[in-house]
Amino acid sequence: MKILLIVLAFIVLLAVVLVMRTLAAKPTEAVNAKINLDKSSRADEYGEKLSRMVKIETISCRDQQERNKFYTFHEELEKLFPNIHEKCEKQVFNGSLLFKWQGKGTTKPVLFMSHHDVVEANGTWEHEAFSGDIDETGRIWGRGTVDTKASLCCMLGAVEELISEGFEPECDVYIASSCTEEWSGEGAPATVQYLKDNGVELAYLMDEGGMILEEPVGGVKGMYGMVGVVEKGYGDVKFVAKSNGGHASAPTKNTPLVRLGKFMCEVEKNYPFRSEMSPTVREMFRRMTPNMNFGMKLIFSNLWIFEKLLLKLLPSISSAAGAMVRTTLAFTTAKGSDGYNVLPQEAYVTGNMRYIPHQDRDESIKIISEIAKKYDIDTEVIYSDSSCPVVSYDSQPFHLVEEVAKEIYPGVSICPYTMTGGTDAKFYKDLTPNALRFAPLYIDKQQYGSIHALNENIFKGALPLAVDFYKNMIKKS
Repeated sequence: MKILLIVLAFIVLLAVVLVMRTLAAKPTEAVNAKINLDKSSRADEYGEKLSRMVKIETISCRDQQERNKFYTFHEELEKLFPNIHEKCEKQVFNGSLLFKWQGKGTTKPVLFMSHHDVVEANGTWEHEAFSGDIDETGRIWGRGTVDTKASLCCMLGAVEELISEGFEPECDVYIASSCTEEWSGEGAPATVQYLKDNGVELAYLMDEGGMILEEPVGGVKGMYGMVGVVEKGYGDVKFVAKSNGGHASAPTKNTPLVRLGKFMCEVEKNYPFRSEMSPTVREMFRRMTPNMNFGMKLIFSNLWIFEKLLLKLLPSISSAAGAMVRTTLAFTTAKGSDGYNVLPQEAYVTGNMRYIPHQDRDESIKIISEIAKKYDIDTEVIYSDSSCPVVSYDSQPFHLVEEVAKEIYPGVSICPYTMTGGTDAKFYKDLTPNALRFAPLYIDKQQYGSIHALNENIFKGALPLAVDFYKNMIKKS
């Protein structure tokens, strides 16, 4: 009886501690923050500029030889941003752009980047994909509005305005825009090589990545600016199963397709990659915890007791959050026999892998290869690169982003996070340890979901705010 009372007392005490820690996490000002879209003539001006940029189709794909459309896009930029083309040095690398705005040279240069190529625009759109339509609600429609001609428009607009104001930066300011980002092509590597050849070391760079969103994670209320501070590695892997083939009228056991199916089922049923709460993810959740609903707040305020359970459950609760804590593998394409009545001599599936830093490329490939081997399947790496260095959320460039964001977007909470997608910033590892991935544009949930999908659009009233963000970043660099 005495032992039972002690156990009950311990449980009550633990419950009290958990609830007290939960209640101590008071909601922050982000929960009531609102974005006041610009309604001035500047919104009309930048909306029209972005519209003209979107109207030029700049779809890119692997092995694309014809680059004339990108040069047509460059010609439009000359008309839209004449001060930049008069004042700044310009380099072109087979369709990819680099501008240099000469500063006083007292500090390390900074670089802002945003690609101008886009993915295909299939399906039926509410407004034609390259119409650049601006509707009565102030939305600009078209492929590339969010990914990423809007941020390119705004960073160019910031430099254009500063030049017209007679401002001279303390450091050199670079703007890079590749035309091959969507397939990890040669544009960014060529730009990096040019900068290396000229001895350039960057204080920081800012590429596409997170944006300003309301409720970025289900159950988290408020407005957040999501700043990517680490980018997962990328891999395309081919899993090949072979046999002697044969006629489908007399099938043997464990044909290539069957072995591949068993392999894929095992991977999905018993996911082989280790989940781990990195300092970045932990800090992201720490900043979001005060604005969570009570159930989530109870868990995230008490990770000291719930962390292991959370890591097991997180991938099933949210695929996006799950991707921040482990390597992922998605099976994407497959091929077997060319004939309906023929057993394949060789069949394969491909998988797209995104490597987490705590279980990077080599370890992740080794793990999946050992599982494939159990089913007599060979693993071939088509393309692979490691995860990128982590930028500290205590670094000066990150604090600068926080400072400027609070000036432009009062009340918005800035959160570091792990990028699950890829960017051109991965090619700049040797030029700076501070590669931040953040486009300072407000988008709603529909606009976020339109990236690489139907009906991509952005608010024209969001553009002047982003221009002012870039202007302040340049002034304070």
